[in-house]
Amino acid sequence: MLSIKKVIASSLVSVFVLSAALFAGTISADSGQAELQLAQLSDGFSAETSYMASCFACHSTGAAGAPKVGPGNAEAWAPRVAKGMDVLVTNAISGFNVMPPKGLCFTCTDDDLRAIVQYMVDSSK
Repeated sequence: MLSIKKVIASSLVSVFVLSAALFAGTISADSGQAELQLAQLSDGFSAETSYMASCFACHSTGAAGAPKVGPGNAEAWAPRVAKGMDVLVTNAISGFNVMPPKGLCFTCTDDDLRAIVQYMVDSSK
């Protein structure tokens, strides 16, 4: 019998792979957009781009209880925001429940993760 953790982990991997494939297909479908994305990554950190690459898979679907990001989702973020930005960022850095450390953004610094968390909160009002 599969444990709940194995089922959740398997589901997260499936969601991540599917989201990454869809995101890659979107970029490759429009070569001008691909050049724009590469230019942004080359020039410096972008919270939105990093969110799309590392956090989107779970936070766009609510997989494994992740609070959804986007307009109208402020209620899901409210109890988390009430604990303070430092707690949110610490959870992003260390991992929380089934979210892995750094939320799969292994190249992100702590400040980058703070910017991504702020982006997600601001985008969810």
